[in-house]
Amino acid sequence: MSAGLFGLLDDVAAIAKMAAASIDDVGAAAGRATTKAAGVVVDDTAVTPQYVHGVAAERELPIVKQIAIGSIRNKLLIILPAALLLSEFLPDLLPIILMVGGTFLAYEGAHKVWHLLAKHDEHDVPATVISPEAERQMVSGAIRTDLILSAEIMVIALDEVADESFWSRLAILVVVAFAITVAVYGVVALIVKMDDTGLLLAQRRSAFAQRLGRGLVAAMPRLLTVISLVGTVAMLWVGGHILLVNVHEVGWWDAPYTWVHDIEHDIEHAVHGFLGGVLAWLANTGISAVIGLVVGAVVVVVVSMLPFGGDKDPVERYDEGESAAH
Repeated sequence: MSAGLFGLLDDVAAIAKMAAASIDDVGAAAGRATTKAAGVVVDDTAVTPQYVHGVAAERELPIVKQIAIGSIRNKLLIILPAALLLSEFLPDLLPIILMVGGTFLAYEGAHKVWHLLAKHDEHDVPATVISPEAERQMVSGAIRTDLILSAEIMVIALDEVADESFWSRLAILVVVAFAITVAVYGVVALIVKMDDTGLLLAQRRSAFAQRLGRGLVAAMPRLLTVISLVGTVAMLWVGGHILLVNVHEVGWWDAPYTWVHDIEHDIEHAVHGFLGGVLAWLANTGISAVIGLVVGAVVVVVVSMLPFGGDKDPVERYDEGESAAH
């Protein structure tokens, strides 16, 4: 009796050790996959704050929260099941889906460049007059953009753990989805509340705190402008890079990928060490952004010719509605 009990306890202990090892393996694999997707994570972090630029302070965190909830839904309910099923049954379809997403990102980036060149100022309207409907549309736009970036993140992570079993891949990608969402939107929340933090510090008795607070408040508009520009470039870069790589992967057109790869190779050989790697990466990034801009500009022109091509941003709709009302 006691021997049987001890044997059962040994079995339980062995199972516990195996479970702990599996959890460790999942954590390590999730860490590797997250690191692999770090570039797109930075893009996601840069893109998101532009959606709360100019909104009322009390609406900033609720909007970030809504986008974060939409992001985790994108990852867990749409991207994860689709990616796992496609990787099991139709792995050749994944690059094509990524190219569709890359084209959408290029379009979004080129559309913002067009607004900038046309001197459309999206932040002239006071935040307090933006309607709940306009806010919902901005959140929906942010979640749509997040869907593409999240898809790229999750597919990169999936590729990193492609040799794992189905259930291991599932566990790893769930961990990646939560870790990346918390990291991205935690940083975004800190960025958008920087000015409020500055105001609080400016009211402290400490002279250092006051200077720091005033500095944060003064820096906020510049930071948001820089982030908006980085976000636009990021969309062009990621969209162009997705197209560049996956057109090569499916075998449709190898010349652009080969050309860029040769440029990177030449730079790395001409400039040795860390600097060579950085310059090669910058060359790839710049060319990818140009590709994204060209493809996006073509799509902008095509969309503008369609019946729904006159679609405008929520703030622009508000402006036109107000003009009509008066």
